[in-house]
Amino acid sequence: METIVAPITKLSQLDPEGYYTYADYLNWKFQERVELIRGHLFPMSPAPNLTHQRIAGNLYVPFWLHFKNNPCQVFFAPFDVRLPISLKKGQATTVVQPDICIICDSQKLDEKGCNGAPDLVVEVLSPGNSQKEMREKYRVYEEAGVKEYWLVHPLDREVRIYALDEKGVFIGLAPVIQDDILQSAIFPGLEIDLKAVFAEK
Repeated sequence: METIVAPITKLSQLDPEGYYTYADYLNWKFQERVELIRGHLFPMSPAPNLTHQRIAGNLYVPFWLHFKNNPCQVFFAPFDVRLPISLKKGQATTVVQPDICIICDSQKLDEKGCNGAPDLVVEVLSPGNSQKEMREKYRVYEEAGVKEYWLVHPLDREVRIYALDEKGVFIGLAPVIQDDILQSAIFPGLEIDLKAVFAEK
């Protein structure tokens, strides 16, 4: 007889040091947003601050314009991305919600989100991001095969771009600052004016 597992309705019901899978994640019915990285729980900030939201929105618009007549699709958080690493009994143990991601292989998409590595991931740092979280995300994006990773630093008004090389290792490119035009390493023609991205209006 199938065992019925009661849904988890409060974040406090979870063991912060526990090890979880995507099946567990689907059983969580609380309001707080969380990510799983190699089975470990990473609570997200209650709500992104104004600067974070403004920058993410300013980035999303040129992405949407560039890809609107393109097979690649643009998604923004909250949007679950299950990364194919550290599986446990066939279940994903890493589920993240990038601020923006570009996915060109429609076979990776289902009603629950993305099952596989996006082609490009953008994360905008906010005060709630821990150094451990960002280090672990860098590692899992690299291991999963994300081809390009942008890490946006609002305070420094710069973007750091990491491109996957032929050995599957991220190579850091020169930082792009607010007066520059950011050019994607893997999408020719995708250029973004960072002055507009970091603008306060």
